[in-house]
Amino acid sequence: MADRPSDEARPGSGSGEEPSIPDDVWEKFLKDSERDIHGSAPKEPSARARMVTERLRNQEARGALPEGWRTGPAWQQEKGRRGRRIGGALAVLLAAAVTVVAMKPSLLPGDLFGTRKSAAADASRLPEETAAPTAPPASVDPHVPTLTRPFAGSPAESWADGEAGIVLPKATALGSIPQDRVALALQLTKELLVDANLDPRVLAGARPEAALAVLDPKQPKLLDDLDTALRTPSKAHNPLTLFSRFDPREVKPAGNVVKVRGRITFDKGDFAGVAVHADYTFVYPVVRTDGSTEVTRTIVRRVIDAELPDPAHYRVTPGLLNLVRYDEDGGNTACDIHDGYLHPQFPSKAPTAGATPTGPSVDPYDRSRPIDQSHSCGTVSRT
Repeated sequence: MADRPSDEARPGSGSGEEPSIPDDVWEKFLKDSERDIHGSAPKEPSARARMVTERLRNQEARGALPEGWRTGPAWQQEKGRRGRRIGGALAVLLAAAVTVVAMKPSLLPGDLFGTRKSAAADASRLPEETAAPTAPPASVDPHVPTLTRPFAGSPAESWADGEAGIVLPKATALGSIPQDRVALALQLTKELLVDANLDPRVLAGARPEAALAVLDPKQPKLLDDLDTALRTPSKAHNPLTLFSRFDPREVKPAGNVVKVRGRITFDKGDFAGVAVHADYTFVYPVVRTDGSTEVTRTIVRRVIDAELPDPAHYRVTPGLLNLVRYDEDGGNTACDIHDGYLHPQFPSKAPTAGATPTGPSVDPYDRSRPIDQSHSCGTVSRT
């Protein structure tokens, strides 16, 4: 900072009086000084400027400032600059908020864009099934399924999607059977269920290679019977007892979601190995391939008992499953057609040729009842 002007350099020094300068001159000086400070680099103040500064300091000490000093236009300009800085910060915050809302619009109060539908659906999602139900699912509003809501009017609308519905229990050791063998048995069973009932290619009639790969070829007749059923389906060799398949010339999926509900458990097996029990229901929404947008659903329930035997005690292929039991119960498929495909029935179309249903009406969503092993051809109370 420059030194204070000496008495010799100050105008009017030695007169005993300070120079009298009009207020409008002071205000203009202050305006000009503020503008110049921001418009150029600092310069050595003139004698006049040093004198003015000294006078202002003296007046400030007495509490008598001229209008414009710290409270006048220059101060207001500073407030304006602060306002612009605050405004810039608010703009940054606003931009960040817009970005967050764009990524997750449901954060907006009132849900202006109607995006809470998925959140509400997640909130209504049923918890996983951990025990056998004691009653069928409650009835829901009889909405007609559509391409945008293929599970409307169905209890399955609150079920899990696809593979997420097959939740494995935590593997634990079974006496001398180590935990890792239990985990392997559970994982192989899940792979079988996923490929046999959820793979889009298998659903369209392709060979279920991944499902067949987890089955032990040393189990008598198993793979031979399944190969025959897939190659030349018949009433005696029906692939639908283990695999879900639709004729791609007749129907196609309505969307890419299959709803799944069920449970899987394990225990010691009869062959010194791990026994796995699986009971799952799959719900398939489909439309005809003739261009119609009418949606219908076919429901398939499967019960599988598999075992991972101990290769130290039995002639088996290590690491592959033996099937002890596999059965299915279908809902909304034509009766007595043994071509290896499920044939969904549509309300607006005459039933596919086949035997007239003679069995009792059943609720295909009722997982509290035992699976129908008689395979009688009946009707369904809902789809």
